Order: sequence, then C-alpha cells, then structure tokens
Amino acid sequence: MKGVILAGGLGTRLSPLTKITNKHLLPIYNKPMIYYPIEALIKAGITDIMVVTGGNHAGDFLRLMGNGKEFGLKHINYTYQEGEGGIADALSLAEYFAEGEPICVVLGDNIIEKNIIKAVKDFGGQKKGAKILLKEVPDPERFGVAEIVNGRLANIVEKPRQPKSNLAVIGIYLYDSRVFDIVKTLKPSDRGELEITDVNNAYVREGTMTWEMLQGWWTDAGTFESLLRANVLVAQTGANNG
Repeated sequence: MKGVILAGGLGTRLSPLTKITNKHLLPIYNKPMIYYPIEALIKAGITDIMVVTGGNHAGDFLRLMGNGKEFGLKHINYTYQEGEGGIADALSLAEYFAEGEPICVVLGDNIIEKNIIKAVKDFGGQKKGAKILLKEVPDPERFGVAEIVNGRLANIVEKPRQPKSNLAVIGIYLYDSRVFDIVKTLKPSDRGELEITDVNNAYVREGTMTWEMLQGWWTDAGTFESLLRANVLVAQTGANNG
C-alpha cells in the first residue's frame, strides 16, 4: 500500500499566517504540521509516500523534508497541483505514483492522537472498495457527515445544515486502484471543485465502502480555532503515540 498526503490549497482561512508559507508548514506544537500525517503513515507500515502540494510555497516542502531521511525514509515523492480544484482533483495527480496499488490518503492538516494501524490492516483484508474513519464531533456541519443505518453506511453528506448524525468523516481514506477511474467521472460541485465526498459516495452506492471509528482524539487544523486546538492537544497528550 502507498501513502498520499494532500497538502495543497492556499489556506485562505488562516490568512495572514499563510501569506508567506503553506498552511501545512505551520507549527503544531514542536513540529511542522506536515510531519504528523507522514509519521501516521510510517507508523502504519506505509513508507512509499507522495506529498501533493501547490500554491506559491511548494518548494518549502523540499527544503524542509528533502528525501525523508529525518523520518527514516529512502525518499519522498512530490507532485504539484495547479490551482484549487479540490481534494479529489489533488488525489488524481497521484495516479501514476500509485501504479495500481491500494492507497491510504491523508489530508495534510489532520492530526490524530493514536494511529491507523488497525484500519490499514483491516483494509488489506478487503478484496476491493474503500474504507473511511469516523469520529464523533460537536460541530458536524463543518465536515462530511456519515449516515449509518442498521450498522451500514448509507450516505455521506458534505457540510449539511441539519446533520443526521454527529459522525464526521475524518481526512483519512483508504482506496483500491479504481479510485482514479471514479475521480474521472466527477463533475465540479457548486464550489467549482471535485469533492472527495462524491468519491466516497460512489463506493457507498456500490456497497464496497467500510468504516471504522477512530480511537483517540482527532482534529483538523484548517481554522484558527482548530489550529489552536491541535497545538493544545499535542502539547498536552502528544500525537501518533498510541
């Protein structure tokens, strides 16, 4: 299995912090934000990793991480997303890197307390399809929200005004090689982007999407409030230590 970290975008919600750097290079306590998803993948046994970045500061990733020696890696792959076409558009850039293998996709601003070892192992036992991780949150309207009916995932609704559950789809996704064919069928949303929720719902409709609850805390770091929360949580309890 290969790992893909999506770290593009302009991070406008964090301006002016992002005027001179990429959001994913901002500090979370004692490390740059991008370190946390890399360490989560490595802990799960995934060491063939690509970082998809974009914007005006993409070169800073190379200066910071080089070939990944600091993480014990032989190399890190990089690719560049032009513009802001959405998460699914960024994912499509990793097709040649995946080479037909299953992939674990992590959004670069997602920080978890523990690990994804079980999810990766369980997905390895699936013959096809995808897997997502869910977490109860107090503000589900900010996220893709899962509707579970009789233990089965029935639908995912992106940023619903009236969420049917408090189960957020966190930014860690496991896909088989068909994900790139699915992305090619997508049409831009009202935001003009290719939505990862549409990718996930394609697997839901097919009946090949599985799900697990994430253990330990989780937060994104895409707003001032969640950036502060991530810093406090890591300072208090650490991350990727479980």
